[in-house]
Amino acid sequence: SGSASASRLTFMAGHAIQGAAAGALQEWQHEERPARCEFVFHPRPTTMYDPETGVADPSVTYGYCAQYAEVAVDLDTGHVEVTRLVSVNDVGKAINPQLVEGQIEGAAAQAIGWTLLENFIQKDGRTLTPHLSNYLIPGVLDIADVIEPVILEIPDPQGPLGLRGMAEMPMIPTAPAIAAAIHNATGIWIDQLPIVPERMWTALQAQNGA
Repeated sequence: SGSASASRLTFMAGHAIQGAAAGALQEWQHEERPARCEFVFHPRPTTMYDPETGVADPSVTYGYCAQYAEVAVDLDTGHVEVTRLVSVNDVGKAINPQLVEGQIEGAAAQAIGWTLLENFIQKDGRTLTPHLSNYLIPGVLDIADVIEPVILEIPDPQGPLGLRGMAEMPMIPTAPAIAAAIHNATGIWIDQLPIVPERMWTALQAQNGA
């Protein structure tokens, strides 16, 4: 059940590959040449959200991530710059640490974009920001040396080789981390994305009674 998203595929495909490899090894020991095996992984049952009880178990695997952000806020213009972002991700077992770090950096960079820059504007069914000149995304200079990926490896007892998938994890806590850092710096909570300079400036003016 649930989506076939990247964070699940590592878990699901990993179990299938591990099961097929174990079966093929058994065939090999029985002198089968070539040794072949087909294996279908059946995950445990999941449950949908119950609005009456608030109980849900919608996925067979879960990821864990913590995010820390430091920002600089220009009090005159409302411009917000992320100066440091530490992303700590428990992946169970990093099969390819370099790829995991790349995934963390890419997801965090994308999340910085939709937190601070990507202001999609439409009116009467028409897109008013159809170009990258008015729908901004982070460039290399915006994120260079800003993101610090940290890999935790606490084995998942349900995962193949103790691993758990990771893909979306660094995206989810980035906006709250940046918003919390802005609050720490200015005393203002911004609860609407993106936190573009106009929105930040308006909140600063309201705080100052202007």
